Order: sequence, then structure tokens, then C-alpha cells
Amino acid sequence: MMPRRNGNPPSHSPLPAAFAAVMGWAFDLFDLFLLLYVAGPIGHQIFPADSETFSLALVFASFAVSILMRPGGAAFFGELADRIGRKRIMVTVLAGVGLSTAAMGLVPTYSTIGAAAPVIFLVLRIVQGLFVGGVTATTHTIGTESVPPRWRGLMSGLIGGGGAGIGATIASLAFIVISQLFPGPAFDTWGWRVMFFTGLIGALLSLFVLRKVEESPMWLEAQAAARASGAAAPTQKMRFKDLLSGKYRIITLLNIGVAAGAGAQYYLTSGFLPTLLGPVVQVPAGPRGLILLAASVIVIISATAAGELSERIGRRRTMLLIGGVNVIALPVLTLVIAGTSPSATEAILALSCLLAFLANAAYAPVLVFLNERYPTAIRSRGTAITWNTGFMIGGLLPTFVNLLSPTVKDVGTQLAIFLVVSTLVFILVAFLSPETRGGFEALGAVDTQAADAGTAPEAHPADHKTHDNTWRRE
Repeated sequence: MMPRRNGNPPSHSPLPAAFAAVMGWAFDLFDLFLLLYVAGPIGHQIFPADSETFSLALVFASFAVSILMRPGGAAFFGELADRIGRKRIMVTVLAGVGLSTAAMGLVPTYSTIGAAAPVIFLVLRIVQGLFVGGVTATTHTIGTESVPPRWRGLMSGLIGGGGAGIGATIASLAFIVISQLFPGPAFDTWGWRVMFFTGLIGALLSLFVLRKVEESPMWLEAQAAARASGAAAPTQKMRFKDLLSGKYRIITLLNIGVAAGAGAQYYLTSGFLPTLLGPVVQVPAGPRGLILLAASVIVIISATAAGELSERIGRRRTMLLIGGVNVIALPVLTLVIAGTSPSATEAILALSCLLAFLANAAYAPVLVFLNERYPTAIRSRGTAITWNTGFMIGGLLPTFVNLLSPTVKDVGTQLAIFLVVSTLVFILVAFLSPETRGGFEALGAVDTQAADAGTAPEAHPADHKTHDNTWRRE
């Protein structure tokens, strides 16, 4: 094991790594999705247009720019995380996301500097997207690699969905507090800037990682094993193009499909909910903030439960079960919310919470499913690239929803259509994928040449003894 620079003995506790993984993803989603909470003011101040829907489309396009850059950041920082360690890269990317988010609050308005305003804003979104791609390379591996096998499903839900829920909860609280401090026109002038400044809070988490978090034990073991055998470091044996060719090509394509279907269910529901309740339904700011807060808390419960379910019945079965429910429930709930009176706060609250519960359960097992498809040598880049590419595809869909809606009243119908198609894709790809539960040690310890198109080697019998550890379709 690599020595600690401060001379203190390692704690061997997975808790700091688990906490950092969850909160790291939470704060980075908080930073990334702040834009969704201030879409209206940003549209007026940075992207003014004659059509309200076109102005919103431009805002979501700037959101999409950040999403588009995530696979590039995942590839760059993921390779570094595989080569020099998850922890070191985690410190860098957490600080990068927080600082780039805060800088968005300093961008002058369009009325002040003209077309330079949206250009500067887009550049900052690009930088942020690169760092967020790197965050997945670390938070999405160090957490599941550090906990015992029994808790990997739960950890997957806590990071992927629970982290998202916590991030959205913090964003909702920030929106509630700041909209009270800057009511009405003041929010459109200054409040949205303060929202971005809160991104500095997330950057502080990098200090916790630096001081408290141990390196991934699985990564350290892989490095030690390579040194003991006299071989080159395992990360030097695996090339980036191996993810897209040979035995990993179909695995990677299926993984992107699973992530895209799951990501679309998130972005078209929880990700779009602030806009759906705002410009579409026109729920007042106060009640809207409380509804978004409650829906965010529900996400934490939903994702954690779905992650644990995948540990009991398998990743594939869990995704198929949730997808089967969502293909009907999500579009119906969206249409009902869009047609509800803004004064019916209690009904909108209940419907929004149910929508968030179902949609976020879909991607809770996806993180560990992706982890279990790649060996330790390329797990950071494999997981990060497929997760970010899939969620990039899903993250682009709200832009098309706005573009295809002549008026804001048409948004609900377009959302329902996109949800049906996206969930069907999720179900199909999950059906074509093998069961992966219990596969960490199988791919980390055996010859990866056994992995071929769409399959992986049989899991080690000592791994996860309470489970049937075969890589087959259940």
C-alpha cells in the first residue's frame, strides 16, 4: 500500500471514501444543475430572445454544452485516475467544478457586453463539463471499490441517485433561501448570481478528500500485484481504444445504451421538473421551491432502495422491473402534472414526488452495473466514459423537447413522447445485457481475454457467497 504523506497510518475504513463519493457527486450535480433553477433569469439576462420557448431552448443548449463535454473529461481524467489513483484526481476535479460554477455568477449580462455574454457563459459551461466528466471517473469508482461486496448495490444507489437527490436538495434549499433574500425582480438581477456563487461550497469538499480519504483498495491491490509479478502497471496494458474495439466494443455500446435510457428518464423528469413547474405550469416560486425540495428528498430514498434491490435480485432484473413500470407511469404522470392548475399545490406535490421516485430508481443500479463490466485497470475510464456518454445523450433531450414545442403548453405532450421512447430503449438494452452482480473480483483477478462481445467471465466463487455469481441473463 502506498504510504501516506502525513505519516499517519491508514484507517482502512471505507466510510470516508463512501461519504466523499456520495457528496462529491452531490455537489457536482448541484453545481451542474443550478442552471435549471435559474433558467428564466438566465434566458432574459444572457440569452434574450423574442420567443420565450426559444430563449429557454438556448438556456438548455448551454446546459447541453456542458453535458457534451463530459465524455471528453471522463476520458482524460478517467485515464489519469486509472494510472495514478482515484483520490488524487478526485481532489482536482472537485475543486475545478466548484470554481468554474462560481465564475458563471460573474458573467456580465447581454445588455452590458452584447454577444460576448453568452460566449463567456458557454466557455465556462465547457470547462465545467470537462471537470464533471472527471468527477464520475473518481466518485463512481472509489465508493464502490472501497465498500465490502455486500454493500455495492446500496453504494451504487447512494452515489448515482442519492448523490443526485442530495445535490438537488441542496440546490432547492439554496433556491428557497436566495429567492427569499432577493424576491421578485431582485432575483432576476442579483439572485441568480448568488446561486452560482454557492458552487464554492462544493469546492471545499476537495480539502476533505485530500485529508481524510484513502485510495481505493482495489486500485492499490492491482498496482501491488503488477509490481510483484514484475509486469508493467495494469493501466499501461490497457489502451483507451480497447473500450471501443475488440472484446469490449459491444460491452461499451450496451453500457452506453443502458446509461442513455436511464439518463433520459432522469433529465426528462427530475431534471426538467423546475422548468415544468415554472414556465409550463406556472407554480409560484415559494411553493415551487418546496415541491422541488420534497421531490429531491424522495430521490434519495428511491435510489437507495433500488440500489439495494439490485443487490438482492440482480442488476438486470431490477432495471427491467423498474423500466416496465416507468414506460407507462412516467408519461402519464408528466401529462397530468402539465395539465394541473398551479393552485393545486398538494396534488402537484404528490405527483412530482411519485414522478421523481420512479424515474430516479431507474439509474440506481446502473453505476455498479458499469463498474462490474470492466476490470480495475480500466474501470475509471470505462465507467466514466459510458456513464457520461449515455447521460450526455439523455441530457440533450430536454433541448429538443423545447425546440419541438410551439408554445410552453405543448411541452407536456413532447415530454411524454420522449419518455416512452427513452424508457423502451432502456428496457431493450437491459434485456440484451448480462447479469453482472458479483463480478468485481471476476474481472479484476482473471485473464480479461475471457471477456468477449456482450459477455464476461464467470465470477470468482469466493466473491459474494450469498449470491449466484454467474454472468448470465437471469
